[in-house]
Amino acid sequence: MDTARDEIVENVEDDRLSNLPGELIHKILSYISTKHAVQTSALSSRWRYIWTSMPYLNLSTKEFRKWPTLSNFVTHLLSGRNHQTEVVSVNLAFRGKVSHKPVQRILDYAFSHNLRQLNIACLSGYMFYPFNFPTRMLPTLTTLSLTFYDDNYAGLLSNCTNLKNLTLKNCKALDSFSISHPRLSSLTLENGNTCIDVTTPQLKNLTIKNWRGVHVISAPNLSSLSYTFYYYSHTNNDNGLLQLPNDLRHMEKVDMCIDCLHNFKDYTCRFFCLLQQLHCVKFLTLNFELVKLFFSLVKLISDQSSPFVNLKSLKFYPARVTLGELTQREVTMSTEVKKYFLGGSLGATFTMVSNEVFANCTMKYYIYVQQSDDDLI
Repeated sequence: MDTARDEIVENVEDDRLSNLPGELIHKILSYISTKHAVQTSALSSRWRYIWTSMPYLNLSTKEFRKWPTLSNFVTHLLSGRNHQTEVVSVNLAFRGKVSHKPVQRILDYAFSHNLRQLNIACLSGYMFYPFNFPTRMLPTLTTLSLTFYDDNYAGLLSNCTNLKNLTLKNCKALDSFSISHPRLSSLTLENGNTCIDVTTPQLKNLTIKNWRGVHVISAPNLSSLSYTFYYYSHTNNDNGLLQLPNDLRHMEKVDMCIDCLHNFKDYTCRFFCLLQQLHCVKFLTLNFELVKLFFSLVKLISDQSSPFVNLKSLKFYPARVTLGELTQREVTMSTEVKKYFLGGSLGATFTMVSNEVFANCTMKYYIYVQQSDDDLI
């Protein structure tokens, strides 16, 4: 009886899913790999051709033991698709020695079907064959994320006339990086070692993480900034810090983690000047180590009124925690430094994250990222 009842329930649930509109089924299938989406054709006659009009293509080398197997699958996929269907997004992930031919076929097909979002993840440490991106204009592409980028692809960004979201990671082969784009609204740069020159009048969100070199940013409408860097020597970041416009009146949120192993007074003064430019910020998050540097500027700070007149939230956390530091006394803040940050906004909330809480959160985040990477690759 129980078995029969379970079968009835299972059939009802299957019918409910099958009766959903095609667009909603496509959206559900967008969260799984295209290989698994194609396999749903065996479920029923209703599902037999669902995959042929999928606007989302997600492929990973983890699912194919050999490259000929992937090549055969790509042939089956592209030949069986409804060619009237546009390709909304493509997500490609690689681990191991990459043969570019099946991947190039996917890209060529997607670009010819008005591709809007492209994410290519090629893990560092593995062989990579460069792809051939179209030299023509790509007006439909609005989101681009690459874990590789070198001078050979410099023309790609200028061809994406309506690009709004750009992410570049592990770009250490660049001679320089310069972008001037009228519509870009979100930019993320991670793990590079060259100078950055960005001119983006519509940029709202900027993230720079562990990217060496001088960073010159012309983005007057910037509202969110996340900046992370670790300085290990005077020459570690060449001529220094992020260079921003003087009047950032739209700035809402800043999360800055700048860690120096040594107290370089010249860098400390630059940090102070940079903070002065962020006077309109409402939500400010800084690391303890940065605040420690201000101890050498107490006299300068005590003579300054707080520039943060719009501040609603101020948070401090440790950039790095060792096992020995977990039991140590938490960082304290001098009256002068605290007044500098909070004196202009007496109603702002003030939070100091303990070493132990930060260590626990960091471990949970690390586990989450590892699991996410395993799912992606």
